[in-house]
Amino acid sequence: MPGDDGLRSRFPISFRFLDRSRTVAPPGWSRWLVPPAALSVHLAIGQAYAWSVFKPPLESALGLSGTASALPFQLGIVMLGLSAAFGGTLVERNGPRWAMFVSMTCFSSGFLLSALGVATRQYWLVVLGYGFVGGIGLGIGYISPVSTLIKWFPDRPGMATGIAIMGFGGGALIASPWSAAMLESFGAGAGGIATTFLVHGVIYALFMSMGVLLVRVPPDGWLPRGWTPARAAVRPLVTTADVSARNAIRTPQFWCLWVVLCCNVTAGIGILEKAAPMIRDFFAGTATPVAAGAAAGFVALLSLANMTGRIVWSSTSDLIGRKNVYRLYLGAGALLYLAIALAGDASKPLFIVAALGILSFYGGGFATVPAYLKDLFGTYQVGAIHGRLLTAWSTAGVLGPLIVNAVADAQEAAGRSGPALYTTSLYIMIALLVGGFTANELIRPVHPRFHEPAAGAPAAGRPLTTEGRQS
Repeated sequence: MPGDDGLRSRFPISFRFLDRSRTVAPPGWSRWLVPPAALSVHLAIGQAYAWSVFKPPLESALGLSGTASALPFQLGIVMLGLSAAFGGTLVERNGPRWAMFVSMTCFSSGFLLSALGVATRQYWLVVLGYGFVGGIGLGIGYISPVSTLIKWFPDRPGMATGIAIMGFGGGALIASPWSAAMLESFGAGAGGIATTFLVHGVIYALFMSMGVLLVRVPPDGWLPRGWTPARAAVRPLVTTADVSARNAIRTPQFWCLWVVLCCNVTAGIGILEKAAPMIRDFFAGTATPVAAGAAAGFVALLSLANMTGRIVWSSTSDLIGRKNVYRLYLGAGALLYLAIALAGDASKPLFIVAALGILSFYGGGFATVPAYLKDLFGTYQVGAIHGRLLTAWSTAGVLGPLIVNAVADAQEAAGRSGPALYTTSLYIMIALLVGGFTANELIRPVHPRFHEPAAGAPAAGRPLTTEGRQS
């Protein structure tokens, strides 16, 4: 294939195994090996949600403030969105093995640089390593398996992407106790933290390499047995046409979905980022206040809901449609926030159940959006389009914590306490979810003028999406 020859010329001989042509699956290869390959990357980079484990020892060992110790995580999330947006086209062009290798190299190198930074007490190296270099690994790794999974599972794209993205939500469930155990073993001083970072870098490189070696792309024209694109296109908003990443950002559908994702993530991350102090503040004035240990357990429950929602709700979207499941995320999410705001500290079980529901919708929104993009824009450059859409996550990652923390600080300064610290921010979240619901209702099929030509010479490596036509 001409495109593959051109790609091979960009790699030295020792790295030829990264060529997209070397990852084409042989006849009889099982597509069910792709989700484990994707999970090996997402479970690793999901460690980002466990950064808080390192905050107290770093603050103590290096004399940092709480704001300073959050910088690596904040920069990492920003770089996730930016690298996904700017690197999405490269991921599509070079293939999933190249992308997973880049992700593994950057993410693991970020830990190694951080280890050097702590050992030499140069905190800027930790910010550079974990935040900048590791953040690039986060973004490239997050989108690397998306288009591959969708091409292997066009019949169940929500389930397939949900399995992989579930790993990102669940990575902290592994990383948190593992990191805490290492800090306890090696010590919480600078030497112990540096050793822990070093072990993380090496182990994650080995773990992610399994995905690099295992991942495959389907041959041109491959379709699941007994499934045709025409059957899927009977459902609303599902197209057999394709839209390039360049054209996608010119459509109103892309920007409506950007608003949908941004609103859903802002509402979810607002609770997730401040979960432990929020539940303690809410019930501090009751007969049964929440202890620190119980608050930590609540955070673990939220992480479990976040992870479970990614596979449950994304799989449900294959049955009821993407637009309908986002109606659930946004509409029911707004009602759950309203229930928390109205109930105040009257019912602890209601608060917990509502928060778990909101976080399951938060996770489900992440996992469902790649399939929504595939429905609207086809499979051609869905990974690159997904990367551009993730700038909504970067925006929400700033907005959510800013809204909740700023409102709580202002209310505390005014002498208020308990649920009153958060009531205003809860209503802001409701308004955001209503705005996202409205944007979702405005989504219509993409106008044919944005579609790629159906005739003419096909671009190399583009899969068959209708019988006998390359797109």
